[in-house]
Amino acid sequence: MSGFERSETDEFARGARALVVYPELPGKAPVGPESRLAEAEGLALAIGLNVVRKKHYRVRSPRAVTLLGGGQVEEIAEMGRELEADLLIVDASLTAIQQRNLEERTGLKTIDRTGLILEIFGERAATAEGRLQVELAHLDYQAGRLVRSWTHLERQRGGFGFLGGPGETQIEADRRMIRDRMARLRRELEEVKRTRSLHRARRKRAPWPVIALVGYTNAGKSTFFNKLTRATVLAEDMLFATLDPTMRQIALPGVEKAILSDTVGFVSDLPTQLIAAFRATLEEVISADIVVHVRDISHPETDAQRDDVLQILRDLGVIDDADAGNQPRMVELWNKMDLLEGDRLDELSGISRRDDTVLMISAETGEGVDAFKAHLSALIAKGNDVRIVKLRADDGAAIAWLHGRGTVTHQIVDGESVSVDVSLSRQLWGQFDKQFTQVKV
Repeated sequence: MSGFERSETDEFARGARALVVYPELPGKAPVGPESRLAEAEGLALAIGLNVVRKKHYRVRSPRAVTLLGGGQVEEIAEMGRELEADLLIVDASLTAIQQRNLEERTGLKTIDRTGLILEIFGERAATAEGRLQVELAHLDYQAGRLVRSWTHLERQRGGFGFLGGPGETQIEADRRMIRDRMARLRRELEEVKRTRSLHRARRKRAPWPVIALVGYTNAGKSTFFNKLTRATVLAEDMLFATLDPTMRQIALPGVEKAILSDTVGFVSDLPTQLIAAFRATLEEVISADIVVHVRDISHPETDAQRDDVLQILRDLGVIDDADAGNQPRMVELWNKMDLLEGDRLDELSGISRRDDTVLMISAETGEGVDAFKAHLSALIAKGNDVRIVKLRADDGAAIAWLHGRGTVTHQIVDGESVSVDVSLSRQLWGQFDKQFTQVKV
């Protein structure tokens, strides 16, 4: 019995009228309230909610019982009645007590940012692995929230009980059942992790570099992925359009084969439960040879989004400031240049020309994609060994092998022999040495 099968109880979620509020807490906020509210609205729209109003509140002294001030809670309750809202989305982390008290005082079913993201992931996860990861994250989040219902463990329904299900029906939490379920999920995910490790080990034995795309959600990773691979990964103007990792072979100039991996988009305040649960999936990033950070350079908060992505990569161990020499090479890909104009376009184009770790493209129009592919090839070649090999002139198979898999920079025919200057990865040189007999000069 799957906790992901859809049922009629989910109709409430799809059409719910939602109020979205962003409580700005003390301390310097990395993004402005307008951008934060716009993103929260995007999260709500991603799961089919109907946002009837969104509002920013400055909270000078967070309250333990409701987070927001008493007057602010009253105003939200009044808005809810006036707009006939069904749901309150608080774009912050709420404790179980705060969530319960807000529901009682506003009369609205209430979820916080973590709950909303988990709900989206629960609806979108397409693979068995993704479903396991999201369910584990959900259980971890819900373990201490006895005010909610555990019916998703006992009946067929979609989502996770935030937006659908039997409302506020109180069902005594069976902690042993939850612990047992989490333990089983962890065992299944450990098996997935072992399988992925075997696949990675197989790829490491093969001479093919792995390139992982990372970035803030909706930065255009999947559009770019499709442009490079001619795949049909879901690419929409929607937060978290991609949840499950996708890997495809791509062709690059002078490179026989490379593997490109598209990953889940990151978001500010990504729930720690999701980072932990998706660690097995994101290990594809950890083990990559090159990590391409795709940024929506047209977004007004693009720098804050970059900082959020880099922090998550640090949390995952992809970036280790103390061990910079032993990690994947990083490249920033400034996407959506077609949305820039005037001085802003000139300024960023100048930076890109001066910095070889930054490239500008439009995944939508294709501008800059070929230049980026050439740049990837050059990065891959940096790890290659350059040798001069001398072969018999009639050894066409060996000569063709070198031209097909490496970068030949010079070739001289001298009577019955041929000297070839060629750049290959160490793995490919190992293959060549086994397959052909050559004289090194």
